[in-house]
Amino acid sequence: MGKFIPLSVPNLKGKELEYVTKAVEDEWVSTGGEFINKFENNMAEYLNVEKAVACQSGTAALHLALILSGVKHSDEVIVPTLTFIAAVNPVKYIGANPIFMDCDDTLTMDPNKLEEFCKEKCNIKNGILINKETGNAVKAIVLVHVFGNLADMEKIMKIANDYNLKVIEDSTEALGTYYTEGCFKGKFAGTIGDFGAYSFNGNKIITTGGGGMLVAKDAKDADRAKHLSTQAKSDGLYYIHDEIGFNYRMTNLQAAMGVAQLERLEEFIQIKKENYKLYKAEIEAISGLSIMDFRPGIRPNYWFYSLLIDSKVYPLNRDQLLKHLEDNGIQTRPIWGLISDQKPYSESQTYKLELSKYYIEHILNIPCSSSLTREDVITVIEFIKQVK
Repeated sequence: MGKFIPLSVPNLKGKELEYVTKAVEDEWVSTGGEFINKFENNMAEYLNVEKAVACQSGTAALHLALILSGVKHSDEVIVPTLTFIAAVNPVKYIGANPIFMDCDDTLTMDPNKLEEFCKEKCNIKNGILINKETGNAVKAIVLVHVFGNLADMEKIMKIANDYNLKVIEDSTEALGTYYTEGCFKGKFAGTIGDFGAYSFNGNKIITTGGGGMLVAKDAKDADRAKHLSTQAKSDGLYYIHDEIGFNYRMTNLQAAMGVAQLERLEEFIQIKKENYKLYKAEIEAISGLSIMDFRPGIRPNYWFYSLLIDSKVYPLNRDQLLKHLEDNGIQTRPIWGLISDQKPYSESQTYKLELSKYYIEHILNIPCSSSLTREDVITVIEFIKQVK
């Protein structure tokens, strides 16, 4: 076996060590220090929003967003089934219930089915959307910009406005993705809805090892998110707390790494774009295989590359190709199992899940790190081609 090629790993060749060392030398290693403020300010400037709130994780950011959206126990939230489970679990943290929606061909939430559900399966009472099946209020939509794509925000925001729903953008995979045309031209993923959540897990386009970030359309919501994330402490000297808060703050060490990573984000996106183009040109010459496109009218961050396999034409199915590549030192991953099929959600309401069931069987994510070289990409392609 030759060189091991991982799926998605950090690229830490900037000023990470310099900034983290400074945080250690200054002895600001916990949830206070200059790098937390700097990371928040730099993120807000990059995204062109007023404020950003650093969090312990993308999951923490989503949890705070749901609280600030007014979602309460027994309320309902429309969510995708084709995503990582962390996008949905915070709904349950609150005691609310998810309604699982299908994807479209971008792997993001299908706006047509979303509208159909609201129109046909719900009523509006006193300005609140009520689910006919359960009698419960539907309060929000959590949508995920899957693999760096962008959901159809123009349609989804219109639906949300029509039915008085809060929109939480799980942009944990889409930092740097933005619209290049349409009514949201220039708007980044996470800055269109009421709230946007980002993740800096080790496999994301930039990393702090862990950690996340929350942005809000209303700066007052961002202020309250910061308050809640620091145990809702209204008096720092005498430890007065005015509501139930959370230990959801990022550490200064993580933020130091985040500042360095954010400096290189556009460089990472350019590398990923070039590798995506190389994969796409070579793989689409192979019968039965294609690299899935991103939505027209956006600049994606090219976070993940989705290999679509037609096993009626290509000799191997998804799992057989995964095993072939693994045997040759190439790490790949299938798309997630549908959340609505997972044990904690097996009794949850679903709506016309069709495309999502197809895609989980036919997609394999292939190496996409920003440290991936052209030679690495060619190696992956050659092992895919050698299948007879």
